[in-house]
This record gives sequence, C-alpha cells and structure tokens, in this order.
Amino acid sequence: MRFEPRRHTSDDERILPLINVVFLLLIFFMLAGTLSAMDPFEITPPRSASSGEDNPRDIVVLVGADGRLALDGTPVAEADFEAALAAQLTESEGARVRLKADGHADATHVVALMERLRAAGVTRVLLLTIRDEA
Repeated sequence: MRFEPRRHTSDDERILPLINVVFLLLIFFMLAGTLSAMDPFEITPPRSASSGEDNPRDIVVLVGADGRLALDGTPVAEADFEAALAAQLTESEGARVRLKADGHADATHVVALMERLRAAGVTRVLLLTIRDEA
C-alpha cells in the first residue's frame, strides 16, 4: 500500500478565495451605485403638462432658488458664467441648452439668464419641468 503525504492547509489558504469574491462584489456595487450624477444643489423644477426627450450632448444649466448657477453639474460664479458657457458651446457643436430652474427661483432672474444665453449664441433653450400627472 502506498500513502501519499497529506498536505496541511492553513486557514489563510482556505479563506483567500472568499476574500477575493467579496472584494470583487464590493467593487461591482461601488461602480453600479454611481450611475447618475447628482446636481450640485437641490432643484425642484416647476410642473407642466408637456414632456420631452433627453439628449446626452445637451448642455445643462441649473438655477437654484437662491440664484446660484451650475453648468453641467459644476457650480459657476455669476461673473464667470458667460466664459464657461462659451467654452462648453465650442466643445459641443450643435448642442441644445437645457435650463433646469428651481420652481421657487425668481422669474425675472430666469428670464435674464435666458437673455444672457441668447446673447452668448444659444439658439435653442429647453426649460426642464416635472410632468404633471393630474
């Protein structure tokens, strides 16, 4: 009779595959959990009966209730807005501008911003709203 020498395995060798699987699951859920970017400040758009479609090439301008501005998710100072918008427009030829204003934002501020967009060369502005189901 021939006996093979028995190999002694340590606890570390048995738990290593489990650690690898848990680590891969952790990475998967970290990546899957960041599918959409958050706005830099809270916006509650007004309600409307119309609906529209999103285009990933569009430039998004956010207007907060307190008048803060953000361009494609990055907060922008009021004085630097035109320069940042001009840079975005040169990068994205033919892109539309989607204006996402808070429902409590001052209407005169939003209209003045739309005039600034027109002066910067924007030909089409889409005002984003929440679809009213009623």
